[in-house]
Amino acid sequence: MIAFAVASSLVSCTATPVEKTDGHVDEPLSVTTTFAPGPPRPSEIRLDGVDPCTVLSPDQLRQLSLDLPPSGYVESGFGNAKACSIRSGISGNVVRLALVTVEGVGVWLDENAQVDARPLTIAGFPAMTVRTPGLDQLCNVEVDVANGQFLDVMFRDGGNAQKLPQDALCLGAQRAAEAAVAGLLQRR
Repeated sequence: MIAFAVASSLVSCTATPVEKTDGHVDEPLSVTTTFAPGPPRPSEIRLDGVDPCTVLSPDQLRQLSLDLPPSGYVESGFGNAKACSIRSGISGNVVRLALVTVEGVGVWLDENAQVDARPLTIAGFPAMTVRTPGLDQLCNVEVDVANGQFLDVMFRDGGNAQKLPQDALCLGAQRAAEAAVAGLLQRR
């Protein structure tokens, strides 16, 4: 809950333009997000030792139209978190679950994150929808499941003929996050 208590003020990030050696200038990203304190966690769901490819039951996978075999790997961007990608052969969409055990969800509120984070609640747990400027083919939902740990759910367009709008991707990420938290709660 630390992340949401700290985030009760305005978070703003602005950088100066950077001139590259080829003469082009990268314009800085500017993201401002306002947070209100979220609800307290109803309980802690520790992610240590959990296989992310077993979090969603076969029934949950069917409900999310995820019909291809899960693929586990290590996500180095999250401190070598255990991760799992699952693709839909029906829609082409991809869900990635990463079980982050080395830092709390507050990492998304750091000014260096440069994202648009909006609070929400997933199965009673404080969470946020995270959109990264310039990456409109995906959306993340981050769920504060335990002190110093969070569930990262990414939902992305896997190359569909007709691209989904980011709002639809964020709804997909939210549905997948709700299913993942329910799956984690059932493991207890």
